[in-house]
Amino acid sequence: MTATYTFDVFSSLDGFGGSTGDWGGYWGKQGPELLAHRLALYSQDQRMVFGAKTYRDFVEMLAGAGDDDEVYDPWVTKMINLPATVVSSTLTGPLDWPDATIAAGDAVDVVARLKKESDVPLRSHGSLAMNRALLAAGLVDRIQVTVFPALTGRTGAAPVLAGATDFDLELIESRTLDGRTQELIYRPTLHP
Repeated sequence: MTATYTFDVFSSLDGFGGSTGDWGGYWGKQGPELLAHRLALYSQDQRMVFGAKTYRDFVEMLAGAGDDDEVYDPWVTKMINLPATVVSSTLTGPLDWPDATIAAGDAVDVVARLKKESDVPLRSHGSLAMNRALLAAGLVDRIQVTVFPALTGRTGAAPVLAGATDFDLELIESRTLDGRTQELIYRPTLHP
């Protein structure tokens, strides 16, 4: 049996994973329904997979946050405490993450192995460059994009799928959270 791999990402409507502007986390659009849904999602057994850059970004963000900061929303605390694999040829242990291991090598090879060996689903939140490579290799089973109602054309950073190859997307699930934020889950297939 092969474990399911989900590329889970936040995006503005115009396709950016972040912003250099003064939006705040979640583009200032988080609400109780979104936060409860994320908590339920991350309360399930699964293994996180991060690229080295995203791992470093998370560790830096968490180190600079206060206890009451939105960085420590309950779903983020759940994510931090899930087992994790960090794909990196440059990091050395021990990692500043409760249950994380380093897997050296190419992300395509590492995730292909994890999919064969894992008895729980795999999920990656962020890790844009790594997930674009995994998409191209046919290893992403689901793209879960949470689209926040914001346009960040002037301040947008980290285009989510810039440079990705062409894919057809089959919508397998969707929901509206807090009456404004869309969660869309797609099954990607390489476009011929």
